[in-house]
Amino acid sequence: MGESRLDLWSHPRLSAALAGQDWGEVFRTYRKLTGLSQTKLGERVGLAQPDVSDVERGRRRVTSIEVRQRIVAGLGAPAHHLRVPAPGEPNSPVSALALPGPGPDEDLLARVTSAAEARTRVDAATLDWLDRLLAEHRRAEDVIGARPLVDVMRRQLRTVVALYAGARGPLADRVVRLAAEHAQFLAWMAQDQAQTAAALAWYDRSHEWALEAKDVDMAATTLSMKAHMSWSGGRGSRCVRLAEAARWSAPGTSLGVQGMAAQMAARGHALDGAADDAHRLLDEAQSLIGRAAERPEDEPVWMYFYGETWFALQRGMASLHLREWHAAVDQLASGLDALPDEYRRDKTWYRACLAHALAGAGESAQSVTVATASVRDAAAVGRPHSWNELHRAAALLMRRSPSHGRQVVSALREFD
Repeated sequence: MGESRLDLWSHPRLSAALAGQDWGEVFRTYRKLTGLSQTKLGERVGLAQPDVSDVERGRRRVTSIEVRQRIVAGLGAPAHHLRVPAPGEPNSPVSALALPGPGPDEDLLARVTSAAEARTRVDAATLDWLDRLLAEHRRAEDVIGARPLVDVMRRQLRTVVALYAGARGPLADRVVRLAAEHAQFLAWMAQDQAQTAAALAWYDRSHEWALEAKDVDMAATTLSMKAHMSWSGGRGSRCVRLAEAARWSAPGTSLGVQGMAAQMAARGHALDGAADDAHRLLDEAQSLIGRAAERPEDEPVWMYFYGETWFALQRGMASLHLREWHAAVDQLASGLDALPDEYRRDKTWYRACLAHALAGAGESAQSVTVATASVRDAAAVGRPHSWNELHRAAALLMRRSPSHGRQVVSALREFD
């Protein structure tokens, strides 16, 4: 029970089961070593309890790459334990672990900071156009999700990088700043697809370029987004520390960027059950947001989504962590009502959270209605996060109202 996740994977039976991708044996051995129930293990890997039971008993095969990725990430399995089968063998490995990663190319930093001979001189109009193109891609990602855009954005970053050698003076700073923004967007898209290592590499690259370009807002934003990653992984204390670092390490940031860091620290405290600290920081963040709204022209362009509606949803998330179920329902429902439809991915996520909050509040029938209406979008643009949240809602319903829980499980199985 006291073993760390990393120590667990040195257990020969568990590591052998992972190498052979015997997921039933992985579940059985992991639960035996940790004492976890099937329900608790399911919460870690984004599966409802009946599905965990079926995998353990061999009634269900884990053929989906996304489900395997959730298992590996949720149980903290080290990638080097996964054996790559020979060509033609069954059970091909998880693609994100076996194939070259989606992180930054090894030579990308060198290409930006080198003094290579310029072939093309850079002008402000070209950089203005690239700024507008990045803004359009950010908006598109809100609607269609990250997957269709990743390759496009990687090619676009290469275009930006290629401009560096031809830039002089302030234009060189603009190119590096634009590269930092692209790297941050790529980090977010990797994070949204649970590609943790790639996301961290892109955030590191973005942070370094932001410092080089003296862009304090982006430098702080990358740390806030790393805090978001820690929050997503259930590490509340690290979320708080990174969010605090975003505030003290980059003085002079905009009020909105400061507010983002404050609310991330609040979410970390909420995750750890520290209600007083969470509510104090949420109040501080709300004050910063209100002041930022008075001068929107002072905010960086990537903060376009940040406002009162978005903040109401963050309060709902904190209430959800603190098991203040009814407050979470009110805050999430209010924020969703005001959230425009073009934020399809975000609406899917917060609807899944609302289903979870409704289940916790004892509103089982309503939870089923919200959850089942969200399944299709969660499958299309909400994997893994919205998808996992719906599984958590299903797990809670199974404990409190099994008949309602089975309805959500059935809806999820249609797309799993």
